[in-house]
Amino acid sequence: MAEIKKVAAIQFFRGVDETVVPDIRLTRSRDGRTGQAFFYFQKPNALSEGEMRDITGMTMIDEEGELKTREIKARFVNGAPSALEATYVWKTEPDFERFMRFAQRYAKKYGLGYTQAPQTNE
Repeated sequence: MAEIKKVAAIQFFRGVDETVVPDIRLTRSRDGRTGQAFFYFQKPNALSEGEMRDITGMTMIDEEGELKTREIKARFVNGAPSALEATYVWKTEPDFERFMRFAQRYAKKYGLGYTQAPQTNE
């Protein structure tokens, strides 16, 4: 029996992959151990009229398992939902490394690139 390899995906509803690719920004503490990933989905499928269910979190799925966050905000324009923002927080270096492995798989799947913002010496 052939092994089925899980491909990196983001889901707002169990079993339904979000096909809108988000803008993702990362911040890390000076020592690099803690940080956050901010996801911005413009007009995601999860907000389409056919999908109007409660969104209680975001799950990132890949071959290693799942990463989850419950920090989700919806943006509205003229009373209609237009975007979702999610924040994933890590508190240890291994958690960050695990998130980055997911991010690399997700980027490869969608042909995304990575740019690093210049660091400031404040």
